[in-house]
Amino acid sequence: MVLAVSTLGWVLIGLLLLCIWVALAFWPARVAGRKGHSFFWYFIFSLIFFPAALITAYVVHDRSAAGPAV
Repeated sequence: MVLAVSTLGWVLIGLLLLCIWVALAFWPARVAGRKGHSFFWYFIFSLIFFPAALITAYVVHDRSAAGPAV
């Protein structure tokens, strides 16, 4: 019985961490999406390597910005 409760606890902790991991992956994807880049590819990139995706999303050029003022 103790093993079953312990296993259930670890499974719940694992699911919680998985939810947090996926939720954090939306951050760089949303930033990049607002700048006119692919939300999907940044989301995948962020799932694999979050710190680099976050830095890249903030550093990359904004494609959605209007052209130069005349």
